Amino acid sequence: MLSKTYPETIPAHVAIIMDGNGRWAQKRGLPRTAGHKKGIDRVKEIVKEAKKSGVKVLTIFAFSTENWLRPKSEISILFSYLDRFLRDYQDELVRENIRLQIIGRRDKFKKKTLESIERVESATRKNKSFTIAVALDYGGRWDILNSLNTICRSVLKGEIRLSDVDEKLFGDHLSLSGLGDPQLLIRTSGEQRISNFLLWNLAYTELYFTDNTWPEFDKKQFQKAIEAYGRRKRRFGGLNE
Repeated sequence: MLSKTYPETIPAHVAIIMDGNGRWAQKRGLPRTAGHKKGIDRVKEIVKEAKKSGVKVLTIFAFSTENWLRPKSEISILFSYLDRFLRDYQDELVRENIRLQIIGRRDKFKKKTLESIERVESATRKNKSFTIAVALDYGGRWDILNSLNTICRSVLKGEIRLSDVDEKLFGDHLSLSGLGDPQLLIRTSGEQRISNFLLWNLAYTELYFTDNTWPEFDKKQFQKAIEAYGRRKRRFGGLNE
């Protein structure tokens, strides 16, 4: 259970950059893909803990636009794990009233993966107790340009006026539209950067870095991150005491 010291400061939306799967495996003399498998198993534990803690949305960075540069064999195995994850997890998501949403590009995915994504999204669309957003083939710069291009097309068609474009309208066309901006970003494995993740949405997000790799990031580590968030004072540029 979470500490009761900061119950009023549980973030509604937590984002996680799940880093270190390969390093975790290599340290143990295992192939990198073993780390990815362990990492996918860890997702389920953290989803349960986040939901129990009072978090409403969990966004995880699973595969970036830059990850296509990895060896094709590793990518193939990673997506086979993803397909299995979606297939095996669907019933539990429905049972626990959890909605799954995939954000990012989809034009490079194989038919099997697209079908898996669409099946689980459709089965969980009306679930309301918790949302897990999985970023696949996602990049923050792509997200911003995609929003811009969509708005430009609407302006050219006369559907909206240029004067209507403001931060809210722009945000409504981003991948996290309707889910709100994360209050807390967690990054595992010791790296201290956001790596092209949710660039617009992280403008006022609290950042939490840990040396634990993602496979090592268990529910106790999640609790530690939530409690660290609860001790911070969020001023948003003001002078609040």
